[in-house]
Amino acid sequence: MKTTQIVPGLLALAIAQALFAPAIARADDVAAADAAADAQNNNTTELPKINVRERGLHDDTWPKLQHIMREVDGPLITVTKKTSITKLDSIPTVVDNNNRALFAQTPGIFYSEQQSPGQMNLSYRGIGNPQESEFVTVMLDGIPLMSDWIGYPTIYTFPLPQTLSEVQLIRGGSSLLYGPEPPPVVNLVSRKPVADRELAGYTENVAGSNGLFATFNQLSGTSGAWDYLVDAHYRTSDGERDNGDSKLRGGDLHLGYRPDDAAYYTFDFHAYSLDTGDPGKLSYPQFAADAETVTTPHNELWTDRYVAILGHDRKFDADTELVAKLWYGYQDNASRSQDRPPPDSPVPTTSTLQDDQFRFGGLDARVVHHWGRGNAFTIGTTYYHSDAPFRQWTMQGLTPDRYDRDGVPRLRQERSTDYGAVFAENVFRFAGGWHFVPSVRLERENVDIDETVKPPNLTRDLVDRSVDHTVPLFGLGFGNDFGRGNETYFNVSQGWRPVRYFDIGSPFGNTAAGSINDPDPTHVLSWEAGVHGTPVDGLFYDASLFWVNVKDRIESQPAGPDAPPNNTINVNTGDTRHRGFEGQIDYDFLAARDPKTTRHLSLFANLSLLNAEFTSTRNPANLGNRPAFSPKYLARVGLSWREDKHYKLALSAVSVASQYFQDSNLPAGTAGAANYIPAKVPSYTVADFSADWWVLPQLRLLGGVSNIADRKYYSRVFSNGLEPGIGRTFYAGASYEF
Repeated sequence: MKTTQIVPGLLALAIAQALFAPAIARADDVAAADAAADAQNNNTTELPKINVRERGLHDDTWPKLQHIMREVDGPLITVTKKTSITKLDSIPTVVDNNNRALFAQTPGIFYSEQQSPGQMNLSYRGIGNPQESEFVTVMLDGIPLMSDWIGYPTIYTFPLPQTLSEVQLIRGGSSLLYGPEPPPVVNLVSRKPVADRELAGYTENVAGSNGLFATFNQLSGTSGAWDYLVDAHYRTSDGERDNGDSKLRGGDLHLGYRPDDAAYYTFDFHAYSLDTGDPGKLSYPQFAADAETVTTPHNELWTDRYVAILGHDRKFDADTELVAKLWYGYQDNASRSQDRPPPDSPVPTTSTLQDDQFRFGGLDARVVHHWGRGNAFTIGTTYYHSDAPFRQWTMQGLTPDRYDRDGVPRLRQERSTDYGAVFAENVFRFAGGWHFVPSVRLERENVDIDETVKPPNLTRDLVDRSVDHTVPLFGLGFGNDFGRGNETYFNVSQGWRPVRYFDIGSPFGNTAAGSINDPDPTHVLSWEAGVHGTPVDGLFYDASLFWVNVKDRIESQPAGPDAPPNNTINVNTGDTRHRGFEGQIDYDFLAARDPKTTRHLSLFANLSLLNAEFTSTRNPANLGNRPAFSPKYLARVGLSWREDKHYKLALSAVSVASQYFQDSNLPAGTAGAANYIPAKVPSYTVADFSADWWVLPQLRLLGGVSNIADRKYYSRVFSNGLEPGIGRTFYAGASYEF
């Protein structure tokens, strides 16, 4: 067990400061009253002149809230933290598997693309491999979307954009708001029921390239104290390569009950089922010769996810509110993959069937109290538990059914995680537009593995491990409002990445007894200073400098000479430093002339410049190297033209610099060899266009083209192959609402 010691006095001081600050804030009023009494005792007839100025709510200006979150957003204090939002009502409908459009106006987020839907691959500022977003916290309405929030933080399901109202990105300090994983947090906000009618409906149907057909259907409304929303969706595609076909089915249910103005009870249920082929990874020579080559014609992936959530919001008075959520869910990541061919056969004859299940639940409760002149104090707790059995079988043939269990057991692990946290945060406001935000969070994790079957080629002992970590986190932020709608912000915050199942007991590593892995958690210290605002009508800008130190990175290393090819174990590989610039600008030419216009013509651009390197490493050869997936620049630019209920058009492009795909900054294989992978992922630029056009008040035509120039590129790379990006695709369809 590794337990980080904390100083109880620091925690007590932070909470006491927040609790007793109202008394301190009243000190000036008491002093003023005493002065007036003294004046009366001295028979003074002329009282000192008092200038009373009402301080407006800095975060309630409409133009600003089109781009960033409120400074106090319910129980979340985001002031002094860099945030970005995308309101989906302001962009054309996002269709199929093109999430570039979803993040087109989100600075800094790197989206590593693949042709198959399901897995979402995000990373930020070069911290970690984008593989399945393991280094980015992704949430839906504050509930983690990962397979297992602590032990296996991968994204295999992603909500349809049609179900979302907003995408939020929160940088440094996100661990103090939401919990583990290094910053940032991507929080997806679900659409709310229609509030002014008992029944409203929406249906959308599109068809497109590669056999795409997608339908989305929704009903919602409000009647008295009740509100509801229900949707069902289906999407099928043949894919760009053989065995790249997919079928997605899903649905969502929301029920809300508001007995009075002070209380709101909710029930939400989300269901998602995906079946997709896996055409396999390519070597670079295969990609260059024919990007539609299929290397695994029988591999298959299945993902099911079901989550039920109970929520309760209660306003105790005008200043105090409780927000609580209780959730339980089940996810099954299953796959079929062909084995390597035996030495005496040119083709594989067996396959591995894998079943990775997760049963999880949690509680998150937060109280926010507004006090004084714009101050707010929030305190809360989070608990999470998951059971995650992991099983594999060796099957004869290459096409066994998903639920076939007649093969030879190859691996069986019982795994579980427990995680808990308590946290407190306060925003203090002072004269002159200054604000100060101290934060504290205490977290504890337990990860447990009990292995009963191991792969037959490994000579190690069965894994039987339980690991605990207790980690205190602190943060400080301050800023100043100046001029017309401008604000400076500075934030320094700690974060960490808990150890995962694979970190402490990789099922594929052949580690000798007595030397089993025990890596320390990864710790992150983030600094950011910037300024943003809406100084003139139509203009929003945000520019910041950042510096992130990552200590004790946990990365994959070869599992050893006795392990199967490409299998790895995870160890602390060293420390990295990430520093750079991140900027965003949006100028609405029509709003500049008339701030109340319903027509908007906006030019937007965002740019991230990154300098990242290893500052210490267990492998001397990597010292000074650029960490994998750390492009020197990531730029997006676009033009958006819309009029409410008439049309929405968007043209955008993303440009990504070249980047190394592994920390060694070396290629895989030898140049000219069949299995060669270049050291660098080449730079690429991809442009997209999409449009919604209302031909009637209720009828809308939808259309778009992705990868307009049909750019041949890739961004998802492993030592055993790469996955091509999606070529040029089209879609067209219509929607009807009532």
